[in-house]
Amino acid sequence: MKRTNRCALLVLTAALIATVVLLACTDESRARLAPGTWSAQAFVTMTSAPRAAGGMTPTPTFRPTEQAPTPAHLDRNLETTAATRQQLQWLVAERVMPVVKDEAVLQAMLAVPRHAFVPTAYLDQAYGDHPLPIGYGQTISQPSLVAMMTEMLELEPNEKVLEIGTGSGYQAAILREITDQVYTIEIVPELAGIARRIFDELGYEDIKTLRADGYWGWWEHAPFDAIIVTAAPDHLPAPLVAQLNPDGGRMVIPIGPPGGYQSLWLVVRNGEEIEMQRVIDVAFVPFTREGE
Repeated sequence: MKRTNRCALLVLTAALIATVVLLACTDESRARLAPGTWSAQAFVTMTSAPRAAGGMTPTPTFRPTEQAPTPAHLDRNLETTAATRQQLQWLVAERVMPVVKDEAVLQAMLAVPRHAFVPTAYLDQAYGDHPLPIGYGQTISQPSLVAMMTEMLELEPNEKVLEIGTGSGYQAAILREITDQVYTIEIVPELAGIARRIFDELGYEDIKTLRADGYWGWWEHAPFDAIIVTAAPDHLPAPLVAQLNPDGGRMVIPIGPPGGYQSLWLVVRNGEEIEMQRVIDVAFVPFTREGE
């Protein structure tokens, strides 16, 4: 589906699910942002002090100069069976197709086995349309919301996409089914290591991963045609805006202070202009910064 045909679909999608509480993780409040057009230079020069994201259990170990640890034991079931295929098909048909129409996104959702990204304690819930805990205070997001955010990116084959917040690895795998240029950053070393091993086991070896503070993006590989953020900062990170392709780069990001729901925003960069469109209310885990 071409980008010029998607505006009406995006509005329809938002209308269909605006009345549904899209619990991706925890509660957050609405972002105090106004839709409209902004100067890209403002985002290059602005700064903002981060808010504390609160404690996580268990406590992650931050090692800025080390590689993400590879787990000796992977608490995941990577086997695909006739039963899991049937559950996946049901999920896409009953929960994803009512809110997403892009064929590439639907095929990606059908190709990625969600149960492989879920801790084994939650395998029986892997194909429910709701978030699940993955440890360290994080979750794997609601599948229909993953699909909707992916569709909002309007990603084309061979475009370069950056994900902030690898988490379980599920979203990055969905992106990889659409384009072969996927970059993803995770701040929690243990989750980064688990996701890296799952990618390698499932044949997604070419997904590029980084254990770092995602707020700063990945300058070495910028600009990005699309950026997707899977945790909620309390403001729009200027470094990420600066790393958007000035020729129509898109970012999908939830924004809002901790303590309530956030708003999901579509940010589009054209030259020195930044257009922001508020889409729906959502709820994500807070955006974790280094040292928090």
